[in-house]
Amino acid sequence: MLALAAAGAAWAQDYPNRPVTIIIPQAAGGANDILGRILAQELSKGFGQQFVVENRVGAGGNIGTQAAAKAPRDGYTLLFTISAAHAVNPTLYAKVPFDPVKDFDPVMLVATVPFLLVVHPSVPANSTQELIALARARPGELAYGSSGNGTTNHLLAEMLKSMAGIDMLHVPYKGVAAALTDMLGGRVQVAFASVPSVKSHIRDGKLRALGISTLKRSSVAPEVPPVADAVAGYNADFWVGLFTVAGTPGEVTAKLHGAMVKALASADVRERMAAQGAEVVGGTPEQLAAALKEDLVKWARVVKAARVTID
Repeated sequence: MLALAAAGAAWAQDYPNRPVTIIIPQAAGGANDILGRILAQELSKGFGQQFVVENRVGAGGNIGTQAAAKAPRDGYTLLFTISAAHAVNPTLYAKVPFDPVKDFDPVMLVATVPFLLVVHPSVPANSTQELIALARARPGELAYGSSGNGTTNHLLAEMLKSMAGIDMLHVPYKGVAAALTDMLGGRVQVAFASVPSVKSHIRDGKLRALGISTLKRSSVAPEVPPVADAVAGYNADFWVGLFTVAGTPGEVTAKLHGAMVKALASADVRERMAAQGAEVVGGTPEQLAAALKEDLVKWARVVKAARVTID
C-alpha cells in the first residue's frame, strides 16, 4: 500500500504533463465561458501546460456535465460550471444524467455572479419595497420577463414572489436578448438580469435598478441595495466553480487549488472577472461543497413552489 501511495504521489507530482481539458457546459461567449477562459489562460501560464476550454452545450448544461462525469479520474478533464446547472438542474429536470455531489470533487468556488432586479421607467417604484407594495395593490398585473422556463431569472423572480407574497405574470422568452428588447419597449415591466447585460441601460435611464440578489451589497454594483433589505433572507448568489471527476487523486486537486489561489490573487484577473459581473470568492474545496449542498436544498424548494419542471 505504501508503494502504491508513493507511486500515486510521484505521478501527481508530474501533473500536468499533457494538455488538460476544461469542459464548460454552457455556450461560448456567455459570462461563464469568458470566466472559464480567463482561468484557462492563467492555469496554462502557471503550469506551463495547455488548459483547453471545450464547450459542451445542451439540456441546460446537463450534456456537458454528464460528459465530464464520465471522464477518466486523472485530472485531465475538469468541469467549470455554474450553480444554475449544477444545483438547480437536479430538481428542475425530470431526469438528470449525473449526481452533482457523488460524481465530482470540488476544487474551488471561483466567484459569485449576482443579478439585478430592474424595472422599466414607467413603473412607479423606486425601491424593492415600493415594487412589492405595487404588486400587492395590482396582483397579476405586473409582467416580468425571463429567458425561458426554469432559467435563472425566472427562478429569481419566483423566489421573490414566494418570499414577498406577491403575484406577477411570467412572460418567458427564448433568450435574454429577446426579453430585454421587450422590457426596453415597456411590454414587460420587471426582470432579474445580470449586471453586464443591463449596466448601460441603467446608466442611460432606460431601466431602473431596485435591488441586487446578494444578501449584502456587492462590489460589482455597490450603489444598489440588496433585495434582502426589503425581503428578509432573500439571497440568490449564483456561483461559478471548478470540479474534478470524483476519485481524482487528492494531490492533483491540491495542485489545481494552489494554482487557482495564485490566479485569483492577480489584480488583472479580478478586474477582468468584475467586467463580467463576477465577484471573486476563492476559498477551500470544502467551501464549494458546502455551497453546493446549501443550494441543492434552496433551489429544490423554489422549483417545487413554482411547480416548474422540464422533461
